[in-house]
Amino acid sequence: MPKTLVIMPTYNERLNLEHSVEELFKHNKSLHLLIVDDNSPDETGELAENLASKNDSIFVLHREEKNGLGPAYLAGFEWAFARDYEFIVEMDADGSHRAADLPALLERQDADLVIGSRWIKGGAVLNWPLSRKLISKGGNLYTRLMLGTSVKDMTAGFRVYRRDLLQKLELGEVASHGYSFQVEMAWRSIQAKAKVVEVPITFVERELGVSKMNSAIVLEALWLVTKWGIARILKFS
Repeated sequence: MPKTLVIMPTYNERLNLEHSVEELFKHNKSLHLLIVDDNSPDETGELAENLASKNDSIFVLHREEKNGLGPAYLAGFEWAFARDYEFIVEMDADGSHRAADLPALLERQDADLVIGSRWIKGGAVLNWPLSRKLISKGGNLYTRLMLGTSVKDMTAGFRVYRRDLLQKLELGEVASHGYSFQVEMAWRSIQAKAKVVEVPITFVERELGVSKMNSAIVLEALWLVTKWGIARILKFS
């Protein structure tokens, strides 16, 4: 049995899912895929089941309602723990995370957490306007300053965890639902003295479907990073 599981959360990703899955297995042979669908009204879940029926390496976890990125990944982590996977990958279903970049992340088996980074040397973002690049870079700079970390891309969603690290992180205490989940998980990993490394990737903006990013998600991230940062400063003051 493969020791690596890719978790791919979905909500209304019917237009992207099949191609993303094809690309994943084109570039990565010895792994399993878990699609975690939040009861997508566009029948993404049904498509996922169809794909799983044709490939013994694909599994589907259905959740009753849309409840955010964080809870979807946490459900996937628990599924992975029960089946003893050693490496657990987070990957978007919209094609923004290139499957061709995954082998480079998996090569770093010396690390506890490998982050596919857009903002280190060799990393890149395609098809983003300058305004969005500035927001992402600015958000990551604010996060680094508030949390006192050297990780350049704390908000990155393409990453590989060792199971042993995830099982140390008190996942029942994770507070984030949106994309701040990625910041919180990286921050918890750093606090746990994990070895965190960044590997350059090319992030490609989705061509089909609608982004899940919105102002509420941004505000959640800003509030939580500020809260964690203040707690860190007070701890050492």
